[in-house]
Amino acid sequence: MAIDPLDDFHRTHFTHLGVTKDVFVAGAGPAVIVMAEMPGITPSVARFARVVMDRGYTVWMPQLFGQPGVEPGAASYVRAIGPACVSKEFAAFSRNSTAPISQWLRALARYAHAECGGPGVGALGMCWTGGFALGMMVDPVVVAPVLSQPSLPLNLTKRHKAALHLSPQDLAAVKARAADGQCVMGLRFTGDPLCPPDRFATLRAELGDAFIGVEIDSSKENAWGIRRLAHSVVTEDLVTDDPEHPTARALAQVLDFFDERLME
Repeated sequence: MAIDPLDDFHRTHFTHLGVTKDVFVAGAGPAVIVMAEMPGITPSVARFARVVMDRGYTVWMPQLFGQPGVEPGAASYVRAIGPACVSKEFAAFSRNSTAPISQWLRALARYAHAECGGPGVGALGMCWTGGFALGMMVDPVVVAPVLSQPSLPLNLTKRHKAALHLSPQDLAAVKARAADGQCVMGLRFTGDPLCPPDRFATLRAELGDAFIGVEIDSSKENAWGIRRLAHSVVTEDLVTDDPEHPTARALAQVLDFFDERLME
């Protein structure tokens, strides 16, 4: 099994309201919070973080679950997803409440902004953490939120599929910021059952033109040969050897989104 030692990151920790978590930090420039997908900070998640770092940002990558640096596999998924499903921090099945971890992440964003400066903080969540970037947007310090294949709440019912994992109060705050000109970017594959089209439809309905939805065709016989169940836009399913590939173009859009909002 491949192991990424993450030795180019500084491993530190951050505490808020009595909750302490390890955070991997690297780079220079405005802060971008990178939140890993299941089962944790895998080598491909770390590679994405390095791309962001090389663009001119300080990456702050909290360890929210799993063992850092380990390639994804059956064992690592089992170790990570079981506890996460029952954790009150994530509220994985809740449609109309914000995951409590968002409070900790907002505090981390404020701290990172104080450390790194700039006009604000970027935040990208993926899969399990995808919607957390939206919950973080309640804090005005977060000016570049990206939702990559947001998969919570878990898709138990049609209402769950359309839900944004936000409380009514936080949704109102997000909509107010969108009305003031704050944009939100979202990424998904069209055939991804973990991030259904209903969720992006809700984002468009609630945020209007402030939502920048990037949906990559993964239907049968699509032009790029993308697998039908493709899920991880900027990590496991990212194609880097062809700049015209839809995933490569999506990554470029994310980096441009950060540049437009974080570079003075």
